Amino acid sequence: MTIDNTALSTPDAHTAVRLGQRWPAIRAFSWIGAICIVAGGLVAAVTRPTGFAMGSWLAAFLVLVGGVAQLGLGIGQGWIATSLPEPDLVRSELTTWNLGAALTIAGSLTKSPVLTTVGSLSVAAALLLFLRGISVSPPELQRQRLAYRLLVWFVLLSTPVGIALAWIRHG
Repeated sequence: MTIDNTALSTPDAHTAVRLGQRWPAIRAFSWIGAICIVAGGLVAAVTRPTGFAMGSWLAAFLVLVGGVAQLGLGIGQGWIATSLPEPDLVRSELTTWNLGAALTIAGSLTKSPVLTTVGSLSVAAALLLFLRGISVSPPELQRQRLAYRLLVWFVLLSTPVGIALAWIRHG
């Protein structure tokens, strides 16, 4: 499906219509993010009754990293970028982000700081790709671009903290 990006430069382009036109670039982030939020809620619901020791951490990680951050990054990129992100870039972001999240979860559950570190590095690589995806944005969206960059840098700077905690707990 080809999208006419010239229609996105009109004054009313920064509305819900803009996101609708950009649905192909944000669809996977939206679905996977929503699934992670629901999964995190389910994990939270069964954590106490089952005595799942890592349940609260896993629920928080699924909701915040797998869900909220992924939604913010994917939808934000679709909203802020001047043109639709290239499909190869979106695939790379999705792959590195979700592989990193899965490896981080696996490393934490198996008490493997090496696996957690590899997962965290994959998440960091995805964050750099997300920054690349919004390298050009319309002047009227500069505040949104700044907020997006702050989200990316917040997650990126929290990554070494997670790695350090993994090594302290399981190293």
